[in-house]
Order: sequence, then structure tokens, then C-alpha cells
Amino acid sequence: MSIASLHRISARIVRHPTLLRHRPFSTPSAAPTRSAKVADRIVNLSAIDVEGKKHKVVGLAGQTLLKALCNAGLIDPESHRLEQIDACSSECEVHVAQEWLERLPPPSYDETYVLKRNSRNRELNKHARLGCQVVLERDLEGMVIAVPKAKPWDTN
Repeated sequence: MSIASLHRISARIVRHPTLLRHRPFSTPSAAPTRSAKVADRIVNLSAIDVEGKKHKVVGLAGQTLLKALCNAGLIDPESHRLEQIDACSSECEVHVAQEWLERLPPPSYDETYVLKRNSRNRELNKHARLGCQVVLERDLEGMVIAVPKAKPWDTN
């Protein structure tokens, strides 16, 4: 891992709003511990595939949306193995329903850059997020996302 990557990671940790607040680990929204029950960490989501079929997706708090979608078979796990923004090619792009956008932290500069870079018209779809950058939390229970059709590489 390069020094620049470590600096970016530490900067994200320092700026991350949930890490700035000090909460005891006994609260449900706190970071899970080894003794926490898996049932207390379950986050149920709805995902709409490219054919318009609705799927129930089960994830865990602290897990990325990408991991939950891969486990449900909606995204090929081989298309995005590292779950790091530096290795991302936007193959894990998802579209989040409007009512859930405000509940997510805003996308980082790197996430926005990757989404714009891989957009055909270089304009960001306001519903687009990278599944590898969305961390599930219990308050995202019931979130609705759409998995868009894979885009061919822009050859122009």
C-alpha cells in the first residue's frame, strides 16, 4: 500500500462523521463487536435488477453494499475484488432511490471522479453511487437500489 493511499485513508477516517462522535459500543448503531448477534446487524434491502425484477438483499451493518449485492448474485464478485476506490472501474455502480439519498453520507471526491470518468456524457447521475463505497448501517433498513445495465467502455 502506498503512502498516498495511507494518507487518503487516514484523512477519510478523520473526516468521517460517524467516527467523530464518541458513542458507547452498547448502542445499536455503534460498531459491531465480536459478541454482537448477527441478527442485530442484519439490514434488509430491495434491489431491482437490469430486467426490472425486484430482489430481497440481506446485508450486515458494517459491510459494503457491494458485498451484499455480490452475495445476492446481482453483481459479479470477480468484477470488483478489491473494494478500494483506487482499483474501482465503476462496475459496482448502483442507483439509489431518491428517498434514501439523504440518509447516505455524501460521495467522496474520489467516488464522484470515478462515476464521472465512466459516464458516457461525463455528467454525474445524482442517484449513482459506487457499491464499494456505501457502508450499510441499520438505519438503511428497507433501502431500495437499482443495479443498472453494465456500460460499454467509452471508445470515443
